Amino acid sequence: MTASLHPELPYWQALATHAMVWAWPLYEMQRMRSGTSPRRTQTDGFAGDSPQSNWRWCNVFSHTRERLKPGGSRVVMPNNDTLYSNAWLDLSEGPLVLETPPSLGRYHVLGLLDYYTNPFAHIGTRTSGDGPVQVLVTPPGWRGEVPAPFRAAGRHILAPTPWVWLIGRVMVESDADLPGAGALQDGLGLRSLTDWQAGRSGRARRFDARHDFKRPFDWQHFRALVNEALAMCPPPAHEAPLLQAWKGLGLGAGQPDDVSQLRAVVRQAWDMASAHVLSLMEMPADRLGRDEPLRGWMPSLMPRAPAFGGDVLRRAHIAHQAIGALEPAEAIYPRCDTDSTGQPLHGGYRYRLSFPAGELPPVDAFWSITLYDAADKMLVDNPIDRYAIGDRTPGLRRDADGGLTLWIQHAPPSAEHERCNWLPAPDGGFVLCLRAYLPRPELLEGSYVVPAPERQ
Repeated sequence: MTASLHPELPYWQALATHAMVWAWPLYEMQRMRSGTSPRRTQTDGFAGDSPQSNWRWCNVFSHTRERLKPGGSRVVMPNNDTLYSNAWLDLSEGPLVLETPPSLGRYHVLGLLDYYTNPFAHIGTRTSGDGPVQVLVTPPGWRGEVPAPFRAAGRHILAPTPWVWLIGRVMVESDADLPGAGALQDGLGLRSLTDWQAGRSGRARRFDARHDFKRPFDWQHFRALVNEALAMCPPPAHEAPLLQAWKGLGLGAGQPDDVSQLRAVVRQAWDMASAHVLSLMEMPADRLGRDEPLRGWMPSLMPRAPAFGGDVLRRAHIAHQAIGALEPAEAIYPRCDTDSTGQPLHGGYRYRLSFPAGELPPVDAFWSITLYDAADKMLVDNPIDRYAIGDRTPGLRRDADGGLTLWIQHAPPSAEHERCNWLPAPDGGFVLCLRAYLPRPELLEGSYVVPAPERQ
């Protein structure tokens, strides 16, 4: 005879499901902070007493010096168009001054995310031109005097949370262009307002990361990471009633770590909610908010300002599948999981993607199409070392009428002109992502339609 369910279980399961979706960005940010903050710097050495230490550096930049290739990223769906610059900002001890050098016409953007993954500020080509620029970033509730150089429009940024993730992107034309992009990275700087006023160099700070980035998901670890994040970065005041309601789940700053102190029905609710929420996070992006899947390209999962328009499921989904996405005015990322007939993309087939003459993606910076493995959303090894194709790809062949036809398949095309326009695919499932930097209105508003891959 099956034991009867606790009468409170549906209530607690629903509460845990909502809480987990709401808090998922905090969980991802905790993991990203542990996985992407540097263990050592050239000037300060290791943050801990050994390379294996959990201690990391913050308030300092780290840079990638090569375009990302397979195995080179801990963030899903990485781009192959730019060099990345990364910094975790701890504002708990006061404001920081962010400095950028002249960019000499090179597209760049420094995107700032609060600890809830809301993109709240962008510094770079679109907002500040070619620079150089100095920007004051202040923590929540700071009441100090803003120095005169930071009183101009766009020179003072109010951070919503004491911890901020800064992800910089610097455009690269080709491998030969890497030194120029690296020079811009080297000119980026961070220092405390106090050091800036005294004319001193910036100094990194240590913090205990202590969370294993690679640890598989379980709700006990999820709860521990979220509770720590809530203590460091409290939510906006208007969301405080949610946390009051979630105390019975053991969720909130100061809640006990020992899950055995939770009621048995609550632990069961967490188990059931976890399975449901994980399936939501893995759901194909085209199904989010839709009853039927699309064919071909799906609209970009754009962060809606402010705070994703209150859509916590969209916020959680982006945090899981595309954390660090820029606001739409800076870049959009339409994704394609299926061909023109609605069938999943697979390397066992050959696909033609044709842009008519004069109908390439409309952007004011650049565009590319990047290919990822369908299972892990990472770049895939291929024999020609090409992971993206776009307006900066050398040697592309135009059609006779001025259009552009791309060929996506596992085996090399037999015709020479097709090999020039080949984006290699794995022998299994794959997905495509169109990156459009500084998109024009027709892309943002949806009047421009990206052509769908056609199975040949």
